[in-house]
Amino acid sequence: MKIDLTAYEGLIFDMDGTLIDTMPAHVKAWQQTAEEFGFHFEASWLHSLGGMPSYKIAGEVNSKYGLSLDPQAVSTFKMASFAAIEDKGDVIPCTHSLLLEHLGNKKIAVGTGSQRKSAEQLLDKTDILSKLDILVTATDVKNHKPNPDTFLDACFGMGLQPKQCVVFEDTNLGKQAAHAANMDCILVVEGSKLEFYPAPS
Repeated sequence: MKIDLTAYEGLIFDMDGTLIDTMPAHVKAWQQTAEEFGFHFEASWLHSLGGMPSYKIAGEVNSKYGLSLDPQAVSTFKMASFAAIEDKGDVIPCTHSLLLEHLGNKKIAVGTGSQRKSAEQLLDKTDILSKLDILVTATDVKNHKPNPDTFLDACFGMGLQPKQCVVFEDTNLGKQAAHAANMDCILVVEGSKLEFYPAPS
């Protein structure tokens, strides 16, 4: 679908699964973590939590399976497993092409549930980092998605208002965050299709 972005002055992209196809690498890292800590691993459930920082996902694992794992230890292991994966994924063409197309005529941000160090490395490797007006990561906010903080910080950091921005996401959690921020949301479906979800009026 051809998306008309003329109404917006700022484009805010999620990173994992939206701009860069890192989800397979994240799933692999969680698989290794599940083996290490002995909890049941369910890729599809984990995928639905995309956008949450690792230590919060570890908390979700605890409540889902009635465990008392140390979220910090789990997330440290998971992040190390992810860091050790050589090929973390390439850019996703349908969103990356829009970013390049609007470079220079719109403000561009990334709002991600990844930690700053990891996000900067990935965005640098894919040559996106230098093109951004602002990067907001899990390291920079207290209330993560589905809370609106990540996207609001990106929006205000670009000197814009929510109505002037549109968010690109790939999970329901991210869409909830965009709508909580009062922004329209465009979802990447099956890695290549774009679907428009206006902010609830």
